[in-house]
Amino acid sequence: MSGFPTIATTEELLRFYAEAGYDEAMEEQPVDRFAEAQAAAPQRAATPTHPAAAERRPTPAVPSGAAATIPAAAVPDGEQAQRARALARQANTLEELREIVAAFDGCNLKFTAKSTVFADGMPGADLMLVGEAPGSEEDRAGLPFVGRSGQLLDRILAAIGRERATGAYIANVVPWRPPGNRDPSPLETEICRPFIERQIELAAPKVIVTLGNPSTKLLLKTQTGIMRMRGNWQTFVSPSGVQIPAMPTLHPAYLLRNPAHKKLAWRDFLEVKAKLASLQG
Repeated sequence: MSGFPTIATTEELLRFYAEAGYDEAMEEQPVDRFAEAQAAAPQRAATPTHPAAAERRPTPAVPSGAAATIPAAAVPDGEQAQRARALARQANTLEELREIVAAFDGCNLKFTAKSTVFADGMPGADLMLVGEAPGSEEDRAGLPFVGRSGQLLDRILAAIGRERATGAYIANVVPWRPPGNRDPSPLETEICRPFIERQIELAAPKVIVTLGNPSTKLLLKTQTGIMRMRGNWQTFVSPSGVQIPAMPTLHPAYLLRNPAHKKLAWRDFLEVKAKLASLQG
């Protein structure tokens, strides 16, 4: 058909699926659907078609214990957000918070993610960067910003004299990858809010950089878009009243798609560098 790309090889097909966000098989073993259809055909032919016959069909038996192998999905409601707040307050160290987040089962995203992506970098660094949610590469590695956007972020940090391992602490608002790299829903984000707010309190950075629209809106409690917010100093206020200077800037993934805007992010990080220098004096 005209208007649709022709996919000639298996490699091109797999690349197409990856770019579309379909990067995981739904079953551990391949299933031959054609064989299933052929096996079911004789059964369909022998099935009575009279309406009264349908009422006499026995209900298939469910093997005992079968449902126990499937984890019950959490209901993402206000009660789960309240539970997350109570648990987050119990953490007195970042390691305690990491364990609490890893054990938390109140967000549906945890059941489809491979890893709980908590943080990377240096705990206690004076600079903390916060993104939105892990992607597929982060989910596999269990660390934030390890793909192409993470490599760009590392280059940006190096340009202001910082290294990820020793000069920054990096986290996400949501610690679990949404299926297909979709955006987290507002309710999923709200459930995770207490964890990132407590993480910021325990990390105690001197400056926060919010990367992209979602983390900026959540942490700074604003509905203003990132293009208007970026480059302007804001203040993050934690639930306990701690105030930290925050610089909203563009997400590295956005910069990869719009390289002309790298100059805007560069200006923002120069502001961050100057702010950190002034706070050290």
